Amino acid sequence: MALRRITQETFDAAVKENIEEFDMDPEDALRDAVEQFESQGVDLSCIVKVVPTSSSSVVEDEQTHQVLRALESLSANKDLNDVSRLSADLKGFTEQCQLGFAQRYLAAQKDAYPIIISVCKKSLDDPEAVLTAVSALAALTDGQPDLLDAEGQQFLLDVIKKYQTDPVVARVCICAVRHCCLKHEQNRQDLVKGGILPLLTGALTQNRACGALVKEASAALRVMTFDDDVRVPYGQAHEHAKAIVLIHNGLKVLIQAAEAHVDNTAVLSELCATLLRLAVRNEFCQDICNLGGLKLMMTLLADSYETADLVRQVLSAIRAVAGNDDVKDTVVNAGGVPLIVIAMNRHIRDASVCEQGCACLAVLALRKPKNCAVIMAEGGALAAVQAMKTHPNSANVQKQSCMLLRNLVARMSNFSQPILDMGAEALITQALRSHQDCGDVGKAALRDLGCQVELRELWTGKHGSLTN
Repeated sequence: MALRRITQETFDAAVKENIEEFDMDPEDALRDAVEQFESQGVDLSCIVKVVPTSSSSVVEDEQTHQVLRALESLSANKDLNDVSRLSADLKGFTEQCQLGFAQRYLAAQKDAYPIIISVCKKSLDDPEAVLTAVSALAALTDGQPDLLDAEGQQFLLDVIKKYQTDPVVARVCICAVRHCCLKHEQNRQDLVKGGILPLLTGALTQNRACGALVKEASAALRVMTFDDDVRVPYGQAHEHAKAIVLIHNGLKVLIQAAEAHVDNTAVLSELCATLLRLAVRNEFCQDICNLGGLKLMMTLLADSYETADLVRQVLSAIRAVAGNDDVKDTVVNAGGVPLIVIAMNRHIRDASVCEQGCACLAVLALRKPKNCAVIMAEGGALAAVQAMKTHPNSANVQKQSCMLLRNLVARMSNFSQPILDMGAEALITQALRSHQDCGDVGKAALRDLGCQVELRELWTGKHGSLTN
């Protein structure tokens, strides 16, 4: 059942009533209002849960929220030539928007977007002013991509084009682009048609030494490959990924950027995540390998295996590029298997690392008997069994572990008994009972391990009527 919603005014009135009618202090009045509405099934995620304060307007008794006071001041001064006053208003508004989604939502309901855009357009030729204005736009649109219109799209394109070599301004503008494209397919398509992809790769190339910009631009490129807007039946994610690689040389740009930040795990994690999204075709996987991307991933895994977040991203990226059969062999021949097993054992209590480690080994083992022998020799099967024992409630860990065990014995039946001796049968059986998602792969693993398994025949192939 959908949760009920109320307006900010309704909530504020309830708080005010608690204070005036029931003589509560502000904190108790606020807490009581929250409890009352939540008990009635009201969604308060878009409500500013703060007691309003006196406004600076001429009506002394009027109460309002800080974000609206900041917006009021900005609206009153947006046409003035007092740059310092306007900058202070913008910074105050940005700080309020950064407090939470409820503040941003309330500001948007009070027409903050057209006010911010009008200020942004006036500031285009002043680096300091445009930085302040775009920061406000980025803060306002975080979680609210529907606010962006054609005028705003063109403004963002103009700013990146004009300040492409200014890493500070470009980074904030790219952040606004990312906010406006997340979960919004139409904005993505419009900005791609407007030329955002070469601007992003160009900013990456020209500001390769700036880690903050590299991280932001990489994230924006990745968002362009998302298919996360539930309002559209299908998007252009694959086409955008192909354009980034084939037209704008994105793989080379990203890998060169990674080489400039080998000691920055946050940047490298972001770059690996983006490479993962671009490995959508067999030849792209090979290109990543040829350009040195795989070597970089292997180095990261060897040097930074203590960092769980980076390990997870690197394993995800290796898993993606290993979809190419030739890359599978390259990973194994380069000593990738022991590195993956070491990372899994080091972070055995991290379900996401175990999931990606098992998935990565499962891909390497697929249709590759020689790789299966290496994985068994390096303890890959044992690591998968241990992951299943450690994370019995994680469907993803159980599923990927079953996949790995199945791939190891599909063409190498002599590995079945060693794996069974590790206790795999009981673990797979338990996974089948606990997780519906493990059904097919779990039964396949038991079948190929030589265990007794009940396989239900869904269709016998006999002719018959489709209706009773």
